[in-house]
Amino acid sequence: MNAPPLTVTAPHLRPPVRYIAIEGPIGVGKTSLVQRLAERWSMHGVYERPQDNPFLERFYRDTTRFALPTQLHFALQRAHQVQEVATFHSAGTPLIADFMTQKNDVFARLTLPEDEWQLYRALSARIDAQGPDPELVVYLQASPEVLFSRIQKRAVPMELQISDAYLRALCDAYNEFFYHYDRAPVLTVNAEHLNPLESDADLALLIERMESMRGRKEFFVKGTSL
Repeated sequence: MNAPPLTVTAPHLRPPVRYIAIEGPIGVGKTSLVQRLAERWSMHGVYERPQDNPFLERFYRDTTRFALPTQLHFALQRAHQVQEVATFHSAGTPLIADFMTQKNDVFARLTLPEDEWQLYRALSARIDAQGPDPELVVYLQASPEVLFSRIQKRAVPMELQISDAYLRALCDAYNEFFYHYDRAPVLTVNAEHLNPLESDADLALLIERMESMRGRKEFFVKGTSL
């Protein structure tokens, strides 16, 4: 009797880990990258869906007035998304997300005055659900100037109201968050000259670094060996 043929999956078509999170400030290309990687590796994509937050457009117009309801809505949304992530993760389904549920406080701490921050923390603690940590985080970095240019180019009406000061503060907050973050390996990627969304060669470079990562924190700048 002849043995049945072996089915072999090409290694480069398998994700390096079962749960990947792509992170970074607005305009850096998180969602588009998740879509490309999810398709390549047949992973289940989980997306932030900021368009579902009814306060977000008003927040960009008047940050002080609408910061608290915006952040509380995101906290509720994250609680549901944590359940989605936990369900698929426990079933062994490979996942890739364009956000981390653990980074809620980055935005809240950046935008809320102290008294509202304390209220937010108290309320969010009541609804916060602990989900699995990513097994790999890819943190996409770009300067505020590059992000502003990309936001202008894609021309989403409510995003055009984002101020330069807010964008700079957001970049600083992300850098501070990932400087201290140690719950998962983090590959920090300079996304200013790397275009994995439109360049297959750049996508291949990024995937190679993701697959070969061995340390807890590594940095990737195209054209260097950091």
